[in-house]
Amino acid sequence: VQLQASGGGLVQTGESLRLSCAASGRTFSFYARGWFRQAPGKEREFVAAISWNGGNTVYADSVKGRFTITRDNAKNTVYLQMNSLKPEDTAVYYCAAAVNLRLRREEYDYWGQGTLVTVSS
Repeated sequence: VQLQASGGGLVQTGESLRLSCAASGRTFSFYARGWFRQAPGKEREFVAAISWNGGNTVYADSVKGRFTITRDNAKNTVYLQMNSLKPEDTAVYYCAAAVNLRLRREEYDYWGQGTLVTVSS
């Protein structure tokens, strides 16, 4: 069972990136999926989550209106579209899967390895 995050990179303030998280080894079609991030020296924090059918989404206040989480169950993949990026968005971004839509990292059962996003000012 593996969650593979990709799409990170170095961008300038105001630019966009799209992260992907592909699952393999099992289907996560009936799992909620989430994105978390961890900046250097800080705790891993919630970014966004989406219910199993995409009908419900939740965002951290810090990214609301700028980030969009979507999913394609046929591809077993979840995406995070990040627009208007700011230096404070710089972090390693992790994808995760949980039985239900959750905001707390302790409630996620499966984790990807992370992809680094760096936003320069």
